[in-house]
Amino acid sequence: MTLRPAHWRLRAGLVAVVFFSAGCSTPSTTNRGVTYGLTLSPTGIDPHLNASAELGIPLSSVYDTLVVQDPATGEFLPSLASSWSISEDGRSYTFHLRSDVHFQDGEPFDAEAVAANIDYVLDPDHHSQKAVFMLGPLEDVVVGDSQTVTFLLAEPYPPLLDSLSQVYLGMASPKALETWGPVDYQFHQVGTGPFRFEEFVPNDHITLTRNPDYAWAPSIYRHATAQVERVTFRFYTDPATRALALENGDADILGELPPHDWDRLQRDGAFQVESVPIPGQPMQFLFNTRRPPTDEWAVRQALLLALDRPAIVETVFGPSSPVAQGPLSINSWGYSAAGSFPAYDEAASARLLADAGWVPGSDGVLRRNDISLELSIVAPSWGYNPEVGQLIEAAWEALGARVELRVAPSFGQLKEAQEQGDYSAIGLNFFGTDPDLLRPMFTSGGIYNWMGYSDPLLDDLLGRAGGSAAAAAERSELYAQIARIVRDQGLLIPIRDYVNLVASHRRIQGLRFSYAGWFPLLIDLELAS
Repeated sequence: MTLRPAHWRLRAGLVAVVFFSAGCSTPSTTNRGVTYGLTLSPTGIDPHLNASAELGIPLSSVYDTLVVQDPATGEFLPSLASSWSISEDGRSYTFHLRSDVHFQDGEPFDAEAVAANIDYVLDPDHHSQKAVFMLGPLEDVVVGDSQTVTFLLAEPYPPLLDSLSQVYLGMASPKALETWGPVDYQFHQVGTGPFRFEEFVPNDHITLTRNPDYAWAPSIYRHATAQVERVTFRFYTDPATRALALENGDADILGELPPHDWDRLQRDGAFQVESVPIPGQPMQFLFNTRRPPTDEWAVRQALLLALDRPAIVETVFGPSSPVAQGPLSINSWGYSAAGSFPAYDEAASARLLADAGWVPGSDGVLRRNDISLELSIVAPSWGYNPEVGQLIEAAWEALGARVELRVAPSFGQLKEAQEQGDYSAIGLNFFGTDPDLLRPMFTSGGIYNWMGYSDPLLDDLLGRAGGSAAAAAERSELYAQIARIVRDQGLLIPIRDYVNLVASHRRIQGLRFSYAGWFPLLIDLELAS
């Protein structure tokens, strides 16, 4: 099969995290069912075509993937592929598939099914928002016998196994894909996983039911089949009602709780709480290096030093979140402490600006050549970015700048603001378990290089780290060098390493999450009698 070429750049959806109350007054675990609160009502939930991390919370239990990651170590383990081999040049991945798997509509899972899934993702008429970019420099998928399939790459691409372990490349029934097509398949999804997709009512709920035929569970699961009969996911959009929904029995499990509610529920014996680290990028604001005054290194460095980041994190998130130290979260593979950002130093900040010619006017505003120091911050509306933006605004005003803070209500409007270019700093981050997610943000001309920064050395390091057959130790050192450049050039403001603040009723047992942090392993859920 000859495939349509795919660009290597990873394109990840931002995670917007919000909830609303379902309005039910009785415990939701009756009749062996569980209600799980989602934090976003996505506009589309076909994981092959849509990008939201929110869709993976239910759908990672509808689809199996070729490989899985150990939730504790991140090691890649067999799933639909019983084994695999990688060529010495890193350009060929051959997967040997299980022969005992069938889709939930009775269709067989085999090598042709794998090829059909990849073709569906790569079809340019389908406009995949994420999965297509996760395939890197894929050139072809070659079907050997019915249980053997080979991925051929134009160049080595170490993140491929990571991509193939994610729900966005989960295996769907080719018959269902063909029957329903890219518009309607999201309402009729068919995988091989431990739960069947039953219903999706936009802005209301998603329902999954136990797959009684499931008999090929990977080793990461503690149970061979699902222990609960039904899981209903409801969209809770008002942060103020999240903990209330749990306390009222409207929901059994809630993620992305407000930090003060999570902290309060820790002290309530009726609930279990957990802080789940999320690998990838931290909450961060990117400096615009194409627009004055943040096109100057000294200004960027001064603005960074003017921020007491630990105090910001403590004020907004309390003790629940670590302070970010670089372009990767501290729990991410590839993180290096050698790239840690400098600490708050108000005096050094003022000296940098003075040395660069910025002096206070009679009104206290810094000026240079009769031009005032004016800054614009664009904050996404989700994840407490506006609250963090307010504290950044206050700190920069105290420094002597005039600051405007704008909040973008959606990712589309965030992208519009970026395209207009009228900002000094803008909030943007992505999640993932492989540090190659840095490449589209920091390479010259990268799809998410909203800093406008260009550096041939950085391009070379990112290319070698993410597009080579380098050993893990070599890749790790390359990412350490990348982190140091990002820090030394003052390209961003790292704020908070993400953690998923989860609470569940004590009758819920066995709740665990994938290595990516967001996705529950629903097969292992049990209900106390």
